[in-house]
Amino acid sequence: MLQDEILTEKILGCAYTVHSILGPGLLEKTYEECLFYELKQKGFMVEKQREMTLKYKDIWINVGYRLDLLVEGRIILELKTVDDLAPIHTAQLLTYLRLSECPIGYLINFNVKSLKHGIKRYII
Repeated sequence: MLQDEILTEKILGCAYTVHSILGPGLLEKTYEECLFYELKQKGFMVEKQREMTLKYKDIWINVGYRLDLLVEGRIILELKTVDDLAPIHTAQLLTYLRLSECPIGYLINFNVKSLKHGIKRYII
């Protein structure tokens, strides 16, 4: 969908802005707060640390799942500050996408020299 491509281009532009100003080596929460700020400044509807519930059979349970950032109610940004993204990070994002029924998610690792090497896109 062209609209999603334009939207994600602008979202990633905000991530690049944060990374170019701060660089690598800070805590994940720092990048989250700064990216939240950049997205809000650009006029995006964005939620931070949005709680997710899980449906098990006929009950809903709250087990502490939280999305780092949810943009426009449809794009999940899962932020990391790790040496390398691991399969568990991918599994986490894919689970969030499935539970939330959001179509697009990004793993963004800010602990890289060049942010283009720290971004992975997932579509379900």
